[in-house]
Amino acid sequence: MMLQNKTALITGGSRGIGYAIVKRFAEEGCNVAFTYLSSEEKAKQFEAELNAMGIKAKGYKSNAGSYTESEKLIEDVVKEFGTIDVLVNNAGITRDNLILRMTEQQWDEVITANLKSVFNLTKHVSKIMLKNKKGSIINLTSIVGEMGQAGQSNYAASKAGIIGFTKSIADEFGSRSIRSNAIAPGFIETDMTGVLNEETKKSILDKVPMKRMGRAEEVANAALFLASDLSTYVSGQVLSVCGGMSR
Repeated sequence: MMLQNKTALITGGSRGIGYAIVKRFAEEGCNVAFTYLSSEEKAKQFEAELNAMGIKAKGYKSNAGSYTESEKLIEDVVKEFGTIDVLVNNAGITRDNLILRMTEQQWDEVITANLKSVFNLTKHVSKIMLKNKKGSIINLTSIVGEMGQAGQSNYAASKAGIIGFTKSIADEFGSRSIRSNAIAPGFIETDMTGVLNEETKKSILDKVPMKRMGRAEEVANAALFLASDLSTYVSGQVLSVCGGMSR
């Protein structure tokens, strides 16, 4: 039980990688708060399943891209759980398009959902972590933020920004035993990659040395390491979970 007696907040925790992280943390004895934007019935069902595991869990409908909603979220979670030991900034979207066709709205939506959300939650959770003089902040970036990708300039920019942000926060909070790290998934089997056609999937796999897509559970295991006491001297790092693509 690597996370017993800890409390974690995971944004975008009702599906995909976020869902896998929430579930993995719960399996390790962690009390978990997670956010969702839609599908309230599905989120409540997930909440019930988690509580049946013997830990405390609660889902919150909240937009991580909103500064005021994020502030209220942190207040509500601390009121309900008493503290926050681990923050996982996972919420994110894609609005892919070539730059010549990309609209201002597509750019702004991705930057807000993917990058501003990380600022919002980190800003507001920092008060409780600084008070406790401990904490682990885990930000989900992407190998696209390191390598770039045609048709994803907005997404790549947001994910590259997360890397710079992560390293800066590690510098700012390190003396208070607050760690800040990022996970850079490669191509993972989720709803986002599920819409890709077979030709696109094949071209992707040609670039992956391990010749397969990753599983959300494999990303969750990386998050578990960074959230646990196994990584107490790890901060300011980007851990790639990409089957060897980024090397």
